[in-house]
Amino acid sequence: MLTHDAVQRWLDAYVEAWRTYDPGAIGALFAEEATYAYHPYDEGEEVLRGRGAIVADWLEEPDEPGTWEASYRPLVVEGRRAVAEGTTSYTNGDFYWNLWTLRFDEEGRCARYVEWFMVRPGS
Repeated sequence: MLTHDAVQRWLDAYVEAWRTYDPGAIGALFAEEATYAYHPYDEGEEVLRGRGAIVADWLEEPDEPGTWEASYRPLVVEGRRAVAEGTTSYTNGDFYWNLWTLRFDEEGRCARYVEWFMVRPGS
């Protein structure tokens, strides 16, 4: 059974993988056939499909070290699904409020990731 603590550990590992851009750490977050959508309206080729595609996309345009801070926490956990909320702020002034809808497999890896974000007005 998925717990708030398990989701928090996954979120912390996500932020750490983002910080390090370690391909193994990124891949460990996601199921082999995971899907990853940067927007809730993404369809078809806009949705990343498979662990390899997700890792490759993360590595394509990495954020420079020390240019951002992020904090996320589980908001709702039910069955194998979770909703997380948090913020990401960049040193250039960009600031994002985020909700992530997540579905996990039995091994605790994310099988479906969808990001919903809002940009601070004026950013």
